Amino acid sequence: MSTASVANHGAAHDHGDHEHHDNFVTKYIFSQDHKMIAKQYLVTGMFWALLGGFLSVLFRLQLGFPEMDMSFLRPILGGWIDETGHLDPTFYLALVTMHGTIMVFFVLTAGLSGTFSNFLIPLQIGARDMASGFMNMLSYWLFFLSGVIMFISLFLKTGPASGGWVVYPPLSALEQAIPGSGLGMTLWLVAMTFFIASSLMGGINYITTVINLRTKGMSFSKLPLTIWAFFLTAVIGLLSFPVLFAAALLLVFDRSFGTSFYLSDIYIGGEALPNTGGSPVLYQHLFWFLGHPEVYIVLLPALGITSEVIATNSRKPIFGYKAMIISLLGITVLSFVVWAHHMFVSGMNPFLGSIFMFLTLIIAVPSAVKVFNYLTTLWRGNLIFTPAMLFSIGLVSFFISGGLTGIFLGSSAIDIQLHDTYFVVAHFHLVMGSASFFGMIAGVYHWFPKMFGRMMDAKLGYIHFWITFVGVYMVFFPMHYIGIAGFPRRYYTFTNFDFTNMYTDLNMFVSVAAIITFAAQFIFLFNFFYSMYKGRKATLNPWQSNTLEWTTPLHPGHGNWPGEIPSVYRWPYDYSKPGAEEDFIPQTVPLSATPESNLPHEQELVKVELEIMKEEEDVLVSNEAKH
Repeated sequence: MSTASVANHGAAHDHGDHEHHDNFVTKYIFSQDHKMIAKQYLVTGMFWALLGGFLSVLFRLQLGFPEMDMSFLRPILGGWIDETGHLDPTFYLALVTMHGTIMVFFVLTAGLSGTFSNFLIPLQIGARDMASGFMNMLSYWLFFLSGVIMFISLFLKTGPASGGWVVYPPLSALEQAIPGSGLGMTLWLVAMTFFIASSLMGGINYITTVINLRTKGMSFSKLPLTIWAFFLTAVIGLLSFPVLFAAALLLVFDRSFGTSFYLSDIYIGGEALPNTGGSPVLYQHLFWFLGHPEVYIVLLPALGITSEVIATNSRKPIFGYKAMIISLLGITVLSFVVWAHHMFVSGMNPFLGSIFMFLTLIIAVPSAVKVFNYLTTLWRGNLIFTPAMLFSIGLVSFFISGGLTGIFLGSSAIDIQLHDTYFVVAHFHLVMGSASFFGMIAGVYHWFPKMFGRMMDAKLGYIHFWITFVGVYMVFFPMHYIGIAGFPRRYYTFTNFDFTNMYTDLNMFVSVAAIITFAAQFIFLFNFFYSMYKGRKATLNPWQSNTLEWTTPLHPGHGNWPGEIPSVYRWPYDYSKPGAEEDFIPQTVPLSATPESNLPHEQELVKVELEIMKEEEDVLVSNEAKH
């Protein structure tokens, strides 16, 4: 056991509940308590999810009803609705850009990881708090500042950034290219700089906490899969976000200082710009070196949450615990070597393309392992269909259906035909967007009692699930067909193409489904905020779960445990163990206390366990002597 672990465990008397000494500002605003920071991330992420969803509704109105008079939106959008009552084409691209940026970075990266990594890592590993409470607080406020800057850009006269969420040069590098390439793009780059700094601070904190602050007995082999997922997500972010920062920095140089990293042989109005020697493909390599690991930065935390929720509500041990960890490690490594499958149409050497195609198909193997293990855990389990369980099963469904279409796009010959069509939009919205969103919602339903001491309304949760689940498939499944038909993404309207007229009704169907699905999220919002104050009071362990967070008081203070931190003696998935009196055995129950259900290898560990308990008693005696 590390020295840091012993120090963390024995610091109970030094880190007692001091929330009574906090004033409103230090407790709720500039808090250094990981639980409060998690709630700040959650509420901020919910705001951005609503805004990002609203932007998607606006451009779906344009796509589904291209001839509709949208003058009723002029009080909100102002001059972006022209004199004829139609959406301005320039603003359409800005809507798509901001929707992608908000949902990928502010919701599914900061909202998901920021909430659950902050909330669960100290609680599930047995730590008083994060390794650095101040850095943790700073990471949130840098994220908040990033959001403020991005939000301000929405109100510029020339509009926010409108080069797509990937902001490819030369469109993003030349301020005179389109209105959104001016101040809006500058603010986008500034906001993303603060966002990257926030993500790096958070990632360093998560990694340090998991390595150094685990309680007694909490070896890596006893960590919940949630912690493994958050830990490896932080590793991916720490290695990939600096590359995005480098890409953005070079873009700033090209925009403001006359360099030519991404620019060469550009003509505007018949006149040649002086930039020579640059290549926009360099930006693509730098961006997608972050962009593809980003897929797993948003997916892995959701998969970790799903592992915990499915095991708990199946009343079964998670199937293949070690295989799940190995698959997480495999995804972590392979995510860094497949980025160029986004660039099959960029003119890359076909031989190089075949290598990236092979690696892309290989990454399907650890993903398939996870799906297989989820399905095997569910198989013949004593299933309890809580809202969290339904959303977790929904995630598995999206992971399967979206993952299968990824095999098509991973093949360079097929991807060249489908690239930049709605088939790609459908694929990544299912496998990344919707799956990660469902994991985030499942986590809220599951850990709401621990966050607020109350229960969310289950009936409203069921209604929310079914409308959202069916709605997501109604939105994105038809997109595969219009993508195969050749519909290009990011186009303002399809009415000018004769071959697309037959799909007008399908686009209208998708838009109506998107509006209904977005409206259903207000059921969740009402349930969330109403239950926070009026919900049924929760019991200490409402789901009868094994992990450490349920051993804290109903309203844990800053420090989590009022006395000594419990020691850990077993893995977190001892559900329905043959011979046990109950169908769950918490991690804090010694193996020596359950001889009737111990497996042969566990009986051999009892001796080691007794040594740990003796060490714990020695630390307790030492602390009492000091005080």
